[in-house]
Amino acid sequence: MIKHTRLFTIGLALWVGLSPAAFAQNDSTFTLNAQLLVAARQSDVEGVKKSLQRGALPNSRNRQGKTSLFMSIEKNQMEIFKMMLDAGADVNLPSLEKVTPLIAASYSGNADMVTMLIARGAKLEEEDRLHKSALVYAAGMGHTKVVEQLVNAGALIDAAYIDGLTPLMWAAGQGHSETARFLISKGANKTLKDERGLTALEMAKEAGHAEIAAMLQ
Repeated sequence: MIKHTRLFTIGLALWVGLSPAAFAQNDSTFTLNAQLLVAARQSDVEGVKKSLQRGALPNSRNRQGKTSLFMSIEKNQMEIFKMMLDAGADVNLPSLEKVTPLIAASYSGNADMVTMLIARGAKLEEEDRLHKSALVYAAGMGHTKVVEQLVNAGALIDAAYIDGLTPLMWAAGQGHSETARFLISKGANKTLKDERGLTALEMAKEAGHAEIAAMLQ
């Protein structure tokens, strides 16, 4: 029976994406962690609640390094998101791709989650493996409200990331006029150049975004 229980534990772990070797807990705790991650991935609110009540660790991760908090952001599952925060989930624990919960929430444009992550101490300038920050993703996706939240919280408005691209350049190049307008109103430097020597204005023109080009003149 013990052998069968162990095989079930390992099977469950592999199914959810956990690596058994990555954990030093006993089988009972390990199984609870796996159940928590399964429940989070399936947006199973009651399953997440029960796993936590039984002792699952809120910062347990799967093979991609994703926590239940991270998956709640991916699934846009606010109830599980709040539950994980209340359980003590680390708001700065990244995936193996170095994507933090704040980066994930900013990319998806979930302003409410961004607000709560910042309030819990999420770091604003963390970068993923592509060397992009939460602000860069929000600007590139045109999530103006999230951009506003990040800038008002202290994110560096002119920080240049991969290829020397600033948030304003991302917004201009992708045609997000509202986002570009907000960044300009907050004093984003319009004269900065990327590694090719192009300004945000030149990027907007190159992409055919006349409205944004006019703002940048």
